[in-house]
Amino acid sequence: MSDIRKLPQVLYIEDSDEARALVRRLLAEKFVVLEASDPLDGLELAEETQPNLILLDHNLPNMSGSEVATRLKQMLPKTPIVIISGDTSKGARERALAAGAVGFIAKPIDDDFENLITEYLNGKVEKLDHAERYLQAYQQELVERLEGNIRQLSSALEKNKHLLSQNEKMFSMLDRRHKLLQTAARVGQMVTSILSLDDLLKHTVNIICSEFNFYYSGIFLLSDDRQFAELRAGYALAGRKMLEAKYRLPVDEQSMIGKSILTQIPQIASDAEHEQSRFKNPFLPDTKSEMALPLIVDSVALGALTVQSNQLNAFSEDDITSLQAMSEQVAIAINNAQLMKKLESANSELLRTKTYEAIATATGEAIHWVGNKAAPIPGSVSRVREDIKYLITLLASMDESGLENESLREAVRNVREEAQNQGLDLKSILEEMSAMKPNRLQALISVESLMEDLEIAENSANTILEIKEGLIGPARQRSDASVSLKEMITNTVENMGLPDDAVEMGWEKDLPLAHGDVRQLEQVFNNLIKNAWEALTNANVTNPKITIAGCRDNDPNYVLVIVKDNGPGIPKEIQEKIWVSFFTTKGGKGGTGLGLSAVMQIVNQHGGKIWVESETGNGATFYVRLPVEK
Repeated sequence: MSDIRKLPQVLYIEDSDEARALVRRLLAEKFVVLEASDPLDGLELAEETQPNLILLDHNLPNMSGSEVATRLKQMLPKTPIVIISGDTSKGARERALAAGAVGFIAKPIDDDFENLITEYLNGKVEKLDHAERYLQAYQQELVERLEGNIRQLSSALEKNKHLLSQNEKMFSMLDRRHKLLQTAARVGQMVTSILSLDDLLKHTVNIICSEFNFYYSGIFLLSDDRQFAELRAGYALAGRKMLEAKYRLPVDEQSMIGKSILTQIPQIASDAEHEQSRFKNPFLPDTKSEMALPLIVDSVALGALTVQSNQLNAFSEDDITSLQAMSEQVAIAINNAQLMKKLESANSELLRTKTYEAIATATGEAIHWVGNKAAPIPGSVSRVREDIKYLITLLASMDESGLENESLREAVRNVREEAQNQGLDLKSILEEMSAMKPNRLQALISVESLMEDLEIAENSANTILEIKEGLIGPARQRSDASVSLKEMITNTVENMGLPDDAVEMGWEKDLPLAHGDVRQLEQVFNNLIKNAWEALTNANVTNPKITIAGCRDNDPNYVLVIVKDNGPGIPKEIQEKIWVSFFTTKGGKGGTGLGLSAVMQIVNQHGGKIWVESETGNGATFYVRLPVEK
């Protein structure tokens, strides 16, 4: 088997796949066959590979075989070139040899082809008679082809120049259209995100003039009676002057603004000075072109947008299309802003009504609670007064002479004198007591009974004070500052005296400081932890546990604190009620029902949020989100 590295290389430049396949089959045994289907590719391949022989078809695309042969001869002067051609016309062989080929093989090639190639590789050169004549003819052919190519190139160049000019215009137009549509989309996006009507209108006219490079823009909205278009926003100094003058136009056909609102069709004046329906605005004397675009939502006109230029014919079709698209967005944004304003007004009225209802309800509830808690006090006081009367009577009836201490004797005399001053008939009271049965008398002068009555009165009074604190506490004037929730909650837990293993805490590293009133925030977490512990102990939970965790909220402007217990949980049906004032699940165990109500009020006043997640039997988790210190 031959070593392929030692075989001679033959380059065949031919655009026919079938012809290349035939040559490859005939030469593959003794030669390395390189192929190119295009003359330019062939020239590049010949320069790169430096073949031993080049076979060249005469009829090639873009260049003739003779032209390629001439180029190859300059590039590779020592490499033999053989023209293969189906051209049997007179002089075909001679022209090929004149171009620099060493041989000419006519198509179709036969089985002797391999021997011919070997001969050319071995130095065979076909002789050309009358070479000068054929060389001159070949040069003339090259000149004619060159002239033809120049004419084609010149024609193509002119066409390309025209096409380039057209393309530049088209690209410029497309670029402007793209920028206009992009600007319109950006303006639409910007204005639809603004819900304040005044801000929306001002931003819109400023954006239109700055982005579209127009002389003036203004927005008119219909008056309440829909008889006038009132200017609500205007660009630059002219706009400010018109706003100060409360500029408005009747909704009629005497102005482009009025006509666009009436017809709901855009009005365009490319030469504003000669436009019959255009109102001559003294504030805008330099206007040369004007466009009035109706602002319509659901077939209802809200007003109109005016765009003016100090250039004639300033509005292209693209300008009109873009501005119309933008005006639709502006109309929607204006409608949204108006609806928002109405909604805010309705919400304010509803809130005011609900506030009055809540105040009335809370007042009634407060009166009811205070009444319930105050009810035991008069009875207890009455019993205490009666007990004190009997005790004073007993003390005043004592024979002070039997007392050794003068101070005690003096005290008895003082009690007797005060009893008389208070109108107590000591004699009658003694007779009444003497007539009592022993057990009745013992009950009347019982110190234990007296202390019980005092405790009842004291507990009732304290409960009333707690209610007062729950109602008024969150409304006290705040003293906001930076608050370390980790430090504050840790101290709160320590001061509550809970068992050492009852509370577990975990805090995110570099937890930001919260912003708020430390005293009120202490009240929030004290209530939550206290409620959790009471829920655990009342339910006799085995291994009661409260977990407290602090981390940055998904919104980096807030910090989140989670208070979780493993208690009985809060039933779904009362999870909304626990925030209502005076609602309590503790029954007669002392709860006022104001703890969570006050907690929510404090958190809301701090600009935060509190909520609960719970399932019966799986504990309760309270989430408190508070703003961070900035």
